[in-house]
Amino acid sequence: MSTSKREEVSSHLRYIRQELRDLDQMLGQYGLLPELSELKEVYNSLDALHQLLSGKVKKKPKPEFDD
Repeated sequence: MSTSKREEVSSHLRYIRQELRDLDQMLGQYGLLPELSELKEVYNSLDALHQLLSGKVKKKPKPEFDD
């Protein structure tokens, strides 16, 4: 894996870890469920990381969430 790709993956992972920590803190301290938009953001970040690692840009429909 090239250095720039490795740095990009590390950046994605740092962001995802921070988002998951924030969601966990909300659940643990306050007993609050996260907003649907926050969950969608984490899902999209994971999807972007997967596409980066696989080297393929997939054209698939986004999952349907009931708002």
